[in-house]
Amino acid sequence: LDPQAQPLNEEEMARLALGLRTRLQNDAGNVEGWLMLGRIGMVLGNAGTATGAYANAYRLDPKNSDAALGYAEALTRSSDPEDNRRGGELLRRLVSRDHTDIRVLSLYAFNAFEQQRFGEAVAAWEMMLKLLPAGDARRAVIERSIRLAQEK
Repeated sequence: LDPQAQPLNEEEMARLALGLRTRLQNDAGNVEGWLMLGRIGMVLGNAGTATGAYANAYRLDPKNSDAALGYAEALTRSSDPEDNRRGGELLRRLVSRDHTDIRVLSLYAFNAFEQQRFGEAVAAWEMMLKLLPAGDARRAVIERSIRLAQEK
């Protein structure tokens, strides 16, 4: 992929997703392909594609942090309460496996906040503050989020 290239528009991404899905029918063990299809599904707002693709990537390589986090994010964004529950469980496992991964902590905190588990959200955000350098721009957003959760 060329970092200097123009970003794809929605129609081009949809065509890329279709081509990738077709290719994955013949190469179902391609974790990177499933991850890319999951990302495209998220960008296009296609929950079914994203969830299915990330589920395949995670099933093929459960230790792959991108697959696990992508799958957890797709599940937590689903309109299905059972998906949300499974996504939350996966996030809790990911946090217990590595409580220093900023991406995992961030998704876990926002998911906990959305589920009105404010104490868990605050704990995750406080852990993030310990890990981020002093000048990091994300600190202000996290501090506001903590205050908001503590008011609930």
